[in-house]
Amino acid sequence: MLNADDLGYDPGITRGILQALREGVVSSATLLVNTPWSEEAASQARGLAIGLHLNLDRGPPVGPDFPREWRSAEGGFVGARVAELPADAVEAEAFAQLRRLEQLLGQPATHVDVHKHLHRHPQVLEGLARVARRAGLPVRSIDADMREALRARGVATNDHFVGESGEAAYWTPERFTQALATLPTEGVTEWMCHPGHLPEVVTSRYAAQREVELATFLHPRSREALEQAGLVPTDFRHLTPA
Repeated sequence: MLNADDLGYDPGITRGILQALREGVVSSATLLVNTPWSEEAASQARGLAIGLHLNLDRGPPVGPDFPREWRSAEGGFVGARVAELPADAVEAEAFAQLRRLEQLLGQPATHVDVHKHLHRHPQVLEGLARVARRAGLPVRSIDADMREALRARGVATNDHFVGESGEAAYWTPERFTQALATLPTEGVTEWMCHPGHLPEVVTSRYAAQREVELATFLHPRSREALEQAGLVPTDFRHLTPA
């Protein structure tokens, strides 16, 4: 599975993700539902494999009852305090964001992952797992401990995970080829990615790098490499067959 994070984060990023989904080898994306560009992004992504990019780091909560003591002076999330959030507050907000995604998209989410992997904090993982289990949705795991914790709570998850975002672009043609050559032969692997055009409004430390990733996934050689390996990228619905 090649999943693009940050749909709805910025108009330029959204355009690139949609291009990667429609013209490249990216097979799914996850949507932020609490930004000024969420609604437009969702309208353009209908019919595609879209999950929720749960956001507890920035912007306003979606749920009306998110505790005021956990908000900034402007009423938004405080990313630096996420580890302290009660699981009940996470559960309520995750449920609200999931419902908003369904309203914007007109279709159910394929899965859930978390902006900045904030479910590495136990209370966030607990609150999210409650919602995911109730909704029957898989959740991204980024390591063996998280995988075990999710499965112990009855939540489906990927078996392997590859991806990062740092000072340099992660998904270059060279890394794509290398990752393909070392792909596990068993289980479901998620390749997290961040394709996009340059952000038009927001400031992001991962900006020009997104264009490198986009070019990688659009290049004919990437599709050819997958075909030669006999692989067709899927999405998280593979983990929850009807």
